[in-house]
Amino acid sequence: MTFSLATWNINSVRLRMPIVQQFIVRNQPDILCLQEIKCQEPEFPYQPLKDLGYEHIIVHGQKGYHGVAIASKIPLLEDHRQNYCGMGDARHISAIFERGSRRIRLHNFYVPAGGDEPNREINPKFGHKLDFLEEMKVLKADMPGVSSILVGDLNIAPLEHDVWSHKQLLKIVSHTPVETDGMKDVIAKGGWLDLMRQHTPEPEKIYTWWSYRAKDWEAANKGRRLDHVWSSPELGPFLERIDILKEARGWNQPSDHVPVTAVFKF
Repeated sequence: MTFSLATWNINSVRLRMPIVQQFIVRNQPDILCLQEIKCQEPEFPYQPLKDLGYEHIIVHGQKGYHGVAIASKIPLLEDHRQNYCGMGDARHISAIFERGSRRIRLHNFYVPAGGDEPNREINPKFGHKLDFLEEMKVLKADMPGVSSILVGDLNIAPLEHDVWSHKQLLKIVSHTPVETDGMKDVIAKGGWLDLMRQHTPEPEKIYTWWSYRAKDWEAANKGRRLDHVWSSPELGPFLERIDILKEARGWNQPSDHVPVTAVFKF
């Protein structure tokens, strides 16, 4: 049995619904996790997704900012949202689905970006990001009778080769040591497996985000791996491949992130 799950920071789902449809028609993931949908739940474009076979949709939205959603061809059990840092932001949604005899808990996250200045004393957004990471450390991959997958825009490139220049980005938010150490601690304490690095170990570069600020993003290729797919360790052997659709960065009205798809063979 083959199963595929995609994650994509879409940066406004209503604005970019045409490229969401383009991606679905081409790639047909069983489950699509979206971040930064930037709409409230009644405004979410349910029908276009249902027309493409995604009958099961759960959304955690808010007006104009953040927001996460899971659209699935497979029935979703539960609809759980965690209020990280008590801020009331729509940054997490979780469900359980079944594939064969497996029950799998799926978490979809949009971690705070953290602003521009990596100093919590003068930048509350950076402090919020660090506090959010701290709360994520209690999230365990191993649950009795349930496997786990965690995806999303985690807004941190944790490894040296997850960025175009390790040295030049050490003081840039998303790759500072306090952030990268924090994410590695989330992985270690939760017992998570970084699936994107399972078949593509360092020093090979992996990017999922290219800034809008670059005049020619493709020529400059100053990317970062901000989007992630983790799992509980027992799912690792079933991972067939990870597909990063870099060309989507060049589509009409693109997000600055591209879709990442994990394909499993059970």
